[in-house]
Amino acid sequence: MRPAPLVAIVGPTASGKSALGIRLAQEFGGEVLACDSTQVYRHFDIGTGKVPRAEQQGIPHHLMDLVEPDAVFTAGEFRQRAIAVLDDLPSRGKLPILTVGTGLYLRALLEGLADAPTRSEELRERLRSRAVRRGSEYLHRILKRLDPKAAARIAPQDEPKLIRAIEVCILAKKPISDVHRAGRAPLEGWQPVKIGLNPPRVALYERINQRVEQMLEAGWLDEVRRLIDMGIADTAKPFQFIGYKTLRAMLITR
Repeated sequence: MRPAPLVAIVGPTASGKSALGIRLAQEFGGEVLACDSTQVYRHFDIGTGKVPRAEQQGIPHHLMDLVEPDAVFTAGEFRQRAIAVLDDLPSRGKLPILTVGTGLYLRALLEGLADAPTRSEELRERLRSRAVRRGSEYLHRILKRLDPKAAARIAPQDEPKLIRAIEVCILAKKPISDVHRAGRAPLEGWQPVKIGLNPPRVALYERINQRVEQMLEAGWLDEVRRLIDMGIADTAKPFQFIGYKTLRAMLITR
């Protein structure tokens, strides 16, 4: 049987990907799947670029608002949820259109995931404490000793990726690069078609500035205020997202 087409839109701005996703869905009878690690969290709407229901133009949007802000959501769980949606679309003759904000999630879906160890919060906390005392560059030096190939791919400032890479190396007792090469099960029955949005850098910066202003005008600051009033802890992952952390700090220090 010939693989069914699956469209993945990648690019730097959520609004551009969302607009194109809706346009393609209208043109070719599709439904949108949000492939974004920020949009899976409920209540965090404006700053994550979720398309409001009133602006979805009747096109179903999947894989948004899946978990509460205090939940731990992984690429593996995203893959399971996405496959469940994909399994349903062919019977209704619908084209899946992924708006991709998180490359890891797209790779997990298309290429599969290695059989990596589960998270160890105790180990992670020790690594975070060391990063606080000695900087994320210290974690990068540890990873360079454990797995030079992985260290070459991860920036010294990218603390979350460094922690996960070190965690896997220690728990698996082998380099994370070796773990990633083994045991992947790629997505079957689909033919990915990737569309990349690559505007000129000057235009991109201008678009980003305009988008931030639009989000603030749409009530982003009020949304953050409501989230604080709801009692959502500052340690919740969504409060580490770009913009949310800054706005929360500004409101708390007033």
